[in-house]
Amino acid sequence: MTTSNKKLSLTLRIVIGMTAGIAVGFFFQMLLAGADERHLSLLGLSIPLKAFFVDGIFHVGGEIFIASLRMLVVPLVFVSLVCGTCSLSDTSKLGRLGGKSIGLYLITTAIAISFAIAAALLIGPGVGVDMQSDATYDVSSAPTLAQVFINIFPNNPIQSMASGNMLQIIVFAVLFGLAVALSGKTGERIAAMFSDFNEVIMKLVTLLMNLAPYGVFFLMAKLFTTLGFTTIASLLKYFLVVLTVLIIHGLVVYPVLLKALSGLNPIIFLKKMRDAALFGFSTSSSNATLPVTMETVNKKLGVNNSISSFTVPLGATINMDGTAIMQGVATVFIAQVFGVDLTLTDFLMVILTATLASIGTAGVPGVGLIMLAMVLQQVGLPVEGIALIIGVDRLLDMTRTAVNITGDAMVSCVVAKSEGELDIDIYNNPRAGEKDETIDFHHLKDQT
Repeated sequence: MTTSNKKLSLTLRIVIGMTAGIAVGFFFQMLLAGADERHLSLLGLSIPLKAFFVDGIFHVGGEIFIASLRMLVVPLVFVSLVCGTCSLSDTSKLGRLGGKSIGLYLITTAIAISFAIAAALLIGPGVGVDMQSDATYDVSSAPTLAQVFINIFPNNPIQSMASGNMLQIIVFAVLFGLAVALSGKTGERIAAMFSDFNEVIMKLVTLLMNLAPYGVFFLMAKLFTTLGFTTIASLLKYFLVVLTVLIIHGLVVYPVLLKALSGLNPIIFLKKMRDAALFGFSTSSSNATLPVTMETVNKKLGVNNSISSFTVPLGATINMDGTAIMQGVATVFIAQVFGVDLTLTDFLMVILTATLASIGTAGVPGVGLIMLAMVLQQVGLPVEGIALIIGVDRLLDMTRTAVNITGDAMVSCVVAKSEGELDIDIYNNPRAGEKDETIDFHHLKDQT
């Protein structure tokens, strides 16, 4: 039996790391309860538990893991998108890709918020809730529609890459890739170089994925040490409604759309999305999870790079299904808490505003809460109501991210199938991509 066969699968290792992290987090929360600081005596030294473990080891380990993933986002998106664009033999295909991708992302967002509003009205998470909060929430103003279109185009692509402005990076990469495709022999040499770059970056993604169980452990340990469960208990009904709708959207709505629009087997899709969904859950960031989503879509689902290099980064930027679900439930919840009756016109306005805002606020820090503030203002609800739900938003944000990246992958598969750019053999192969999950470091050492 080979060394690679003896190793646990990446999914199982991540689950073990996540479970261990949650258990350790609970342990430290109970250990530190009711005390400002506890100390551990070791080798004659008095070690402050919270400062050394929670704010030290757990925090540093988790932040290094997130930083390592984010480190790859800009080079991966730029290089992969240049490769995908310059490989298009038909430049008009790019317009079709954009139209299909944006259209599907907007449709799924509209479905998500409509479903969320319906569920919240049916269950009534804010009915009879008397919550008085002195907390306030100051939200940054969203850009105007005109400014959104202006901001899409970079005046300094290097600055766009440094700041991680994904829409501007996408635009520059597409234009650069088109220029490479139209540059004849020179373009062919540049394209070959970018293809090599892409292979190296994807190998770096594979290397970092081997560290995922440790990173997930640190993130979960830090989160569940500091997570306030008294807040969750006071908002339990709201929390459960949002969580239930998120799970149904991810495990029912997406598979139904995938089957209806492409004919692909949704069970295979969900199984192959496990690793990426776990990454998304632990990082709470679609952008940080983007390298893993990209590799999953390419190597496990069989989507050609010419499609995934465009649809996945675009989805990580504008696909806000999970956030839309939170907005729908939160809008109804806040209206019920403050005793405001919303009309059918108000609900239609909420759906329209949240759907369009998913693009309009892309790339803005705190995008989910900015979008929610826009929605609340649109129907005359107090923005201060956001302060009521912030306490449980962190845990829900983790689930929202897992849902969002699942939507990115689903749309990528649908668009690829419609363009004839999906390898059915890879999609149906349950072992596809698994051979690249682990790196034999001993073999690398023997070669040096």
